[in-house]
Amino acid sequence: MPKLVLYTLHLSPPCRAVELTAKALGLELEQKNINLLAGDHLKPEFLKLNPQHTIPVLDDDGTIITESHAIMIYLVTKYGKDETLYPKDPVKQARVNAALHFESGVLFARMRFIFERIFFFGKSDIPEDRVEYVQKSYRLLEDTLVDDFVAGPNMTIADFSCISTVSSIVGVVPLEKSEYPRIYGWIDRLKKLPYYEEANGGGGTDLGKFVLAKKEENAKS
Repeated sequence: MPKLVLYTLHLSPPCRAVELTAKALGLELEQKNINLLAGDHLKPEFLKLNPQHTIPVLDDDGTIITESHAIMIYLVTKYGKDETLYPKDPVKQARVNAALHFESGVLFARMRFIFERIFFFGKSDIPEDRVEYVQKSYRLLEDTLVDDFVAGPNMTIADFSCISTVSSIVGVVPLEKSEYPRIYGWIDRLKKLPYYEEANGGGGTDLGKFVLAKKEENAKS
């Protein structure tokens, strides 16, 4: 087995997306926790690994890969036994890539609009326009789910990426089942994975609770 070291924080959606990918591939990760609130990502030794000071970071026996989507593609390309999680067919692969960009450019970006103001700017309110922005991303995801999974009939790394973010934000901006039945069906399918709860479920729930607790703490200070 390769020695794979992941610099990570389980509360972080991108980190959990990589954890889901590794579990799906049967890979063992040596996880090194990076506490963003404590500034671990700004320490000189970490900046040598990733000058952009973001997590996750993968160290594959000296090969350093940064950014969650790049790490997931790297893992499935190098260690996957087949191409199910990241198809080689150009049309199928394009759909996966589109979903990955949707996650980073829409789902995760809009989650950050809310979470960062609470974590790093000490705010205790969530402006209505930011809530609406997240709700619009739910609608876009609902409309995207014309198949069982975000990039087609088969599960891919795009599902891991999207679910890591969605499972984190729903605890802060509720997702109504009656309005988004396709999303709920998709979530239920992913929850059936034997490694889902360990790799993502608990972390997603905990992040939502952590944000709300921090929000209340900010209101009292």
